[in-house]
Amino acid sequence: MPLHAAGVLAVAALTLSPSTSPTRSPQEAAPSASRPSVILARVSFKDRADLNRLAETLDLSAAVDPQKKTVEAVLSPAEFDALVKEGRRVELLEEPTRLLNAPRDGMHILAGIPGYSCYRTVDETYAAMASLATTYPNLASWNDIGDSWDKLTAGGKPGDDMRVLVLTNKSRPGTKPRFFLMGGIHAREYTTAEMATRFAEQLASRYGTDPDSTWLLDHYELHVVVQSNPDGRRIAETGLSKRKNTNSSLGSCTTTTYGVDLNRNSSFDWGGPGASTSACSETYRGRAAGSEPETQALESYIRSIFPDQRGTSLTDPAPADATGVMVSLHSYGGYVLYPWGIGTASSPNATQLRTLGRKFNYFNGYEACQSSLCLYDAAGATDDFAYGTLGVAAYTFEMGGAFFESCSTFENTIYPKNLSALYYAFKAARRPYQTPSGPDSVSLTLSASTVTAGTSVTLTAQANDTRYGTNGGTEASQAIAAARFSIDNPSWVSGTPVYAMSPVDGSFSSSIESVRGTVFTSGLAPGRHTLFVESQDRNGNWGAPTALFLNVQ
Repeated sequence: MPLHAAGVLAVAALTLSPSTSPTRSPQEAAPSASRPSVILARVSFKDRADLNRLAETLDLSAAVDPQKKTVEAVLSPAEFDALVKEGRRVELLEEPTRLLNAPRDGMHILAGIPGYSCYRTVDETYAAMASLATTYPNLASWNDIGDSWDKLTAGGKPGDDMRVLVLTNKSRPGTKPRFFLMGGIHAREYTTAEMATRFAEQLASRYGTDPDSTWLLDHYELHVVVQSNPDGRRIAETGLSKRKNTNSSLGSCTTTTYGVDLNRNSSFDWGGPGASTSACSETYRGRAAGSEPETQALESYIRSIFPDQRGTSLTDPAPADATGVMVSLHSYGGYVLYPWGIGTASSPNATQLRTLGRKFNYFNGYEACQSSLCLYDAAGATDDFAYGTLGVAAYTFEMGGAFFESCSTFENTIYPKNLSALYYAFKAARRPYQTPSGPDSVSLTLSASTVTAGTSVTLTAQANDTRYGTNGGTEASQAIAAARFSIDNPSWVSGTPVYAMSPVDGSFSSSIESVRGTVFTSGLAPGRHTLFVESQDRNGNWGAPTALFLNVQ
């Protein structure tokens, strides 16, 4: 995970507290008037129990280094001094601290968050999603699913609707596999809403021109809540380190510390370790399970789109053919996390969740691991709700290395790497506990992309059972056993013929094989056709399909 060097800052830019050596006493710190109101620091811990104690009282990030036994945390000056007094190693991260405290008053920009123009505001994000529904009425719907705390509370700010964008080809009715994607549940994590927004925009804009985007929207559904905490996000857009929602009825707290941590307020496992009972704590769990209107809207919607596929016991697994994927986007730390969020016991689908997690980290490079083991206990999280209540394959992506991530890092690294991971999540939504065990079918080519009817075409592809990340462990690979293609529908659609493909080298004996098949076009109507290629390993696992277009004249 990225480490931040503590550099020397110009006094004119920001005066920070001096050296954070564990031998320095808090009395030696700079005068309080010169200290920033928010400090990002790297804090030492002794063991997992000690880390979990910190998680219940401090605002910890997901940047945990288990080897060095440090975690990055957002601290008040008083918390900083108290940790130093305890004898902990507390390393001030100067540049991130400067960015968290940088004034934005007087900034005038045409679009985006002041100082971070690549990230759209709540209003701009909502306008973009509404525009998709207007521009692509056969694909997109922009639906109201509830209200934020401010909107429900009289006498305060106007607040916002909680909204979801649904993308699918409406002309193809019927039950479809679903991928639920959410961003912005922690307000200050700028990358998350923009990542979700751009993923939706790319799918819609590439429908009809990109084969994978097209078949996914024909046969699947994407459900996106781009702003899961719009009230809090509006505060974070001003430059304040706001994490929670804006429920100000629960204690005498500051602008940044009042509210409820919506990712500790879930109705599943609410009130457990890693969630605070103190109203001003950044991990405050709320007065009751699912107490917040944002939580209620999210949980009600998730229940409405996914069937209940898991028993009531914590040891009941979801069935192998369970459907649905859920991803909650967060920053930062560099992890692909899956349930459980508390304790050391594995979830009953841990093996399958790990396999899909390693597919994700093939693309984004993040460590794939169980949330409570890689980080710390965090009861009441949304991904635990989706899996624990309904059996949905649920994940948290901890993206990047900062809450206020630079636009250059987002554009050049975070966005492209996680875009590919989200595409795979969408592909896996039909059978998330089975499909990731199978080989990927990649590098599809045709001997000719446009032919006259009756002309045979050679289709080639690579069947690859090695496409798993290794950050967090190694996934076993098997030799390829078969490959096939179908025309105009994926193989699982009833009545769809499939056609075998052969190994180019004459035998299936390797975990990576070049395969080919012949497409006979004499029976195909004039127009564009979609070819779907799938591969199978020796254990019988079929991987996700990849598609390309063939035009018949």
